[in-house]
Amino acid sequence: MDWIPWIKALHVLSVIAWMAALLYLPRLFVYHADAAPGSDKSETFKVMERRLLRGIANPSMVVVWATGIALYVANEFWIEGWMHAKWLGVIALTLLHHAYARWRKDFERDENARSARFYRVWNEVPALFAILIVVLVIVRPF
Repeated sequence: MDWIPWIKALHVLSVIAWMAALLYLPRLFVYHADAAPGSDKSETFKVMERRLLRGIANPSMVVVWATGIALYVANEFWIEGWMHAKWLGVIALTLLHHAYARWRKDFERDENARSARFYRVWNEVPALFAILIVVLVIVRPF
């Protein structure tokens, strides 16, 4: 049985889940930044952020990487320039994921020093990387 289509399907599903989490987590930060530390609202956001990160973002990122590496090894795309650019985009999203995790810990400790506006800007960054990566994979410009 050819396993590559199954790995691709799992990869795409994991990317969807990861991107959903990366787009929603900073939106939670926007609202959390306006909540008073220690308030019921703040404590609710802490639970939501932790569950989103640990229950969806982290596992889906791991599966994206595992299936991406499996597909990379199974194909000969590694010699093409678009694939190198795609990997840079995925690495950037991974670094962004880790920044979000660090910011979540700041909220967890009631030590957030950033504004809601800061998080609004960072809320758009994953979408920009998603556009770049999708264009690279579909159009393969180089």
